[in-house]
Amino acid sequence: MHFIMLNSKIFRNTQIYLDKVIKKYELSSGSFLYLITLEKNEGISQNKLSEEIGHDKAMSARTIKKLIDLGYVNKEQHEKNSRAYRLYLTEKAKDIMPEIHEKIQEMVNLFTEELTEEELLITMRSLKKIFDSTNRFRD
Repeated sequence: MHFIMLNSKIFRNTQIYLDKVIKKYELSSGSFLYLITLEKNEGISQNKLSEEIGHDKAMSARTIKKLIDLGYVNKEQHEKNSRAYRLYLTEKAKDIMPEIHEKIQEMVNLFTEELTEEELLITMRSLKKIFDSTNRFRD
């Protein structure tokens, strides 16, 4: 199977699985990334969050608005720049994060169960190299 097609199908299968397991939180495979990134970078600006995830500003604005409406994210005005906002997880979001991490780990375990430890390490190193190479095309 062609490399691009295989990569696309793996990505799609991952999205389908994640959409099923996080549906009960009214999240999608696209929106949960914001929660995971915010968990590690509380107080980050909306623009910086967009950069971290790799989505355009408009997509991020829509997703963040939805997360705010669902009660998962708080938006606070930046103390030094009145046009900028800092984003924080709510207690509601913090309460569900352990289960989300658990579901993600279950998914990774399912997807990699037929790989040996060595194959998994080689795969991870190779994917990291490919990712680093593709990053230069973003600008």
